[in-house]
Amino acid sequence: MRKSIRLGVALLLPLTVGAVSGLLTSGSVVTWYPTLVKPSFTPPDWLFGPVWTVLYLAMGVAAYGIWRLGTDSPGVRRALGVFLVQLALNGLWSILFFGLRSPGAALADIALLWILIGLTTYLFARLAPWTAFLMLPYWAWVTFAAALNFEIWRLNA
Repeated sequence: MRKSIRLGVALLLPLTVGAVSGLLTSGSVVTWYPTLVKPSFTPPDWLFGPVWTVLYLAMGVAAYGIWRLGTDSPGVRRALGVFLVQLALNGLWSILFFGLRSPGAALADIALLWILIGLTTYLFARLAPWTAFLMLPYWAWVTFAAALNFEIWRLNA
């Protein structure tokens, strides 16, 4: 597959997961989410879209950096497989939190997601260290999101 097509797929995949989960849950974002008690460190609503867009793009570039090593290279398939699983958990989080309005289920998901982001970052670092640096802001944001998720769950129990 040509490099430009691989790059396009690698960039579009995380962006698509974000867009689809956003579309599926947009109703609750504007009707249910504003009614929740939130902690003082909750960012303004307008910040989430731009942050996630940048993070999804960085994830896509990182995945491309691994994919371009070739799927026959040792460890590449495993690293990309873990990447895809964490990406699925990322999309599932929005469905659990907003779609099902279940901060508790979303908290369980984000805990597993956090572990798999760490594993992905580790696997990427072993293959192409620069790709792991692109994953670190995502891991940091999900750490923050987990704290926010926990507090929303606690405050609205």
